[in-house]
Amino acid sequence: MTMKQHRRLPKILWWACAVAALGGFLFGFDMAVVSGILPLVTKQFSLSAFQQGWFVSSALVGCIAGVAVSGELGDRYGRRPVLVLAAILFLASALGCGLLPTFQTIIVARILGGVGVGIASSMVPLYISEIAPANIRGRLVTYYQLAVTLGILVAYLSNAFLVQTLSGAVALSGWIGVWFQEEVWRAMFIVGALPALVFLLGLLGIPESPRWLLQKGRVAAGTALLTRFVGEAEATADAQSRQRQQGQRRGSYRDLFSPRLRKPLLLGLLLPFFSQFCGINAIIYYGPSILNDAGVSLSNSLQSQIIFGAANLAFTLIAVWKVDQLGRRPLYLIGTAAAALSLMAVGACMYTENTQGLLLLFSVVIFLASFAFSIGPLKFVVAAEIFPAHIRGRAIALSIMVMWVADTVIGQLTPVLLESIGAGFTFWFFAFWCILAFVVVYRLLPETKGKSLEDIQDEWFAKNSG
Repeated sequence: MTMKQHRRLPKILWWACAVAALGGFLFGFDMAVVSGILPLVTKQFSLSAFQQGWFVSSALVGCIAGVAVSGELGDRYGRRPVLVLAAILFLASALGCGLLPTFQTIIVARILGGVGVGIASSMVPLYISEIAPANIRGRLVTYYQLAVTLGILVAYLSNAFLVQTLSGAVALSGWIGVWFQEEVWRAMFIVGALPALVFLLGLLGIPESPRWLLQKGRVAAGTALLTRFVGEAEATADAQSRQRQQGQRRGSYRDLFSPRLRKPLLLGLLLPFFSQFCGINAIIYYGPSILNDAGVSLSNSLQSQIIFGAANLAFTLIAVWKVDQLGRRPLYLIGTAAAALSLMAVGACMYTENTQGLLLLFSVVIFLASFAFSIGPLKFVVAAEIFPAHIRGRAIALSIMVMWVADTVIGQLTPVLLESIGAGFTFWFFAFWCILAFVVVYRLLPETKGKSLEDIQDEWFAKNSG
């Protein structure tokens, strides 16, 4: 796509994508902010390794619950109302984690925020995929992952600022002193309330998914809105495809597990699973703790996290730039191979206690770069493309639920692995899953770039019929 064509795209498309992508920003912020908070909360509440895992994974339990209801709610009530619910939960969680007094009540607020993350993680890529023109759908869905990485980076920056700047400032009194000096981790949480409020207000100004309107039989409204998003030619083709499928029964989970959808379902489950077992969230959640244990001060480990977050953001731009040119499959293969090699190097640094030089930092950056342009964003792109319209909401919800279940396991398992087998073997464990991901992608993943959702759907049915 040329820059001239890029500028011709309708403003309503960019506005709707930008607002929806704020859900990704909050997803990234909410998940990453805990990395700087964890050492401080551990010290204040004297948390055990198990409690540290629960502090991290409690939000992930909420994510699973959010994803579990998002598919049904999104298919029944529409994409936008469910996103509004997610925004409310984000706001309540940020304020609750910052203001509630006890560890137990903070866990409840973390779970509520997790529900919001779970809803956003399935509904945002689904909404964007349903309003995007076929020729740039991969790019627009990848903007969601770009927003996730931006949220991660902002969380790192705000954490470092609060620890390094405000904690050393003139002594503050009252509740301000508690927030910004005595218990600075509370301010780290509260920062997330501002983007949550912006997300909530922005959602009130964007339309419902036109493809959801068409799925519900609101043909005139859906076609008119889809024409504004993708143009008359693609909207007409979509309407014709839906006419051919009029006899198709209403989507159910039973249909999702039918033989004709076996391959897309397998991909939809394995790709998000691998994205968590590759170890990305061990670095996001436990990065400062791991570096601290390796002899790096908390202040310097937070600075390292900023470098990690910047690399994650920068290399996600490669996915945005190339996903609709190179395609999904080549990026996945390159990314999984590079991720496996870099994790092996990280494990070697940890095993040999070579943690003070540049090799560890370089290896982590290469891993984050590999994840950022492949494993991270493409699972959302593929999941939003490969399922038929009548089952898409439930299918994506199930796919993302697998991601959060795997993430919950990793969140709870990582401190136990670090304590029992050490950091070196822990990162080699993650490298094994990257190798397995490479094999699965090589054998199963087809190329979907440039094809309309309806064309992809027709191809799946043609391959698996008869």
